[in-house]
Amino acid sequence: MSELRSDANHCFVCGQGNPIGLHLHFRLEGDDCVSEFTPGADHCGYDGVTHGGIIYSALDDVMANWLFLKGLRAYTARCEIRYRGPLAVGTPVTLTGQCLKQRGRLAVLTGTMRKAGDGEILAETEASFMIEA
Repeated sequence: MSELRSDANHCFVCGQGNPIGLHLHFRLEGDDCVSEFTPGADHCGYDGVTHGGIIYSALDDVMANWLFLKGLRAYTARCEIRYRGPLAVGTPVTLTGQCLKQRGRLAVLTGTMRKAGDGEILAETEASFMIEA
């Protein structure tokens, strides 16, 4: 589990002090940042399907937390997401973030959301992050 700084306590995705947040916990496993998530009824876009913005937010954070857990603070500069299928509410997923490259203040990462049961890929991201100086 990551150690939260006071300025991240209200983060919508990982902030434990955010009463309406997702409360995800991130950890490093080798070269990957990993978390698990099961969307609930409050995360719907339409009946029974998780809102795409919730999916994007979770993937953005698994990438950002790869940097955070390495001791870096960064902000998303650009992100592209590909949704491969709907995520039914109540379906457990695994999030994985990996760093493709880092040069100077720029890091490029990928994020993947898979169904926990069969590993089916539901969404993928690639993003550039600007690391604070």
